[in-house]
Amino acid sequence: MVKKSHQQNNDNLIAQNKKARHDYFVTETVEAGLVLTGTEIKSVRAHRVNLKDGFAQVRNGEAWLMNVHISEYDNGTYFNQDPLRNRKLLLHKKEINKLNGALQDKGVTLIPLKMYIKHGYAKVLLGLAKGKHQYDKREAIKRREQNREIERVMKHY
Repeated sequence: MVKKSHQQNNDNLIAQNKKARHDYFVTETVEAGLVLTGTEIKSVRAHRVNLKDGFAQVRNGEAWLMNVHISEYDNGTYFNQDPLRNRKLLLHKKEINKLNGALQDKGVTLIPLKMYIKHGYAKVLLGLAKGKHQYDKREAIKRREQNREIERVMKHY
């Protein structure tokens, strides 16, 4: 049996931060569970999530997901939570310590790349990232366009 690392069906994909790989160099990824309330998981299953401005931090030996918007559940009552509240990430202590050590470097941050459902549980794929400069972004766009042109020419031959 082949084990897929951080791969899931697109059927289970809830949200994706498409801009993340454009704005950051992602060096390492880690999968984490989320602590959600009942109405929050219903909103997640309804694909009402925005990862765009989100990030993660390690505080007091615990990992927290910050600034990720999970909309209020439409049929919820007073059980609805604040859409931008901080949510605890479920990681092993070794993983948290490793991430905390990596986050001590200057310019390194932890960003959510994808959110998905795996075996009935909400998971988030976090990336250890370092910000790109504008010229790095231009270089990536140029390289991508060159590869497309090469593929287009090779297709005809």
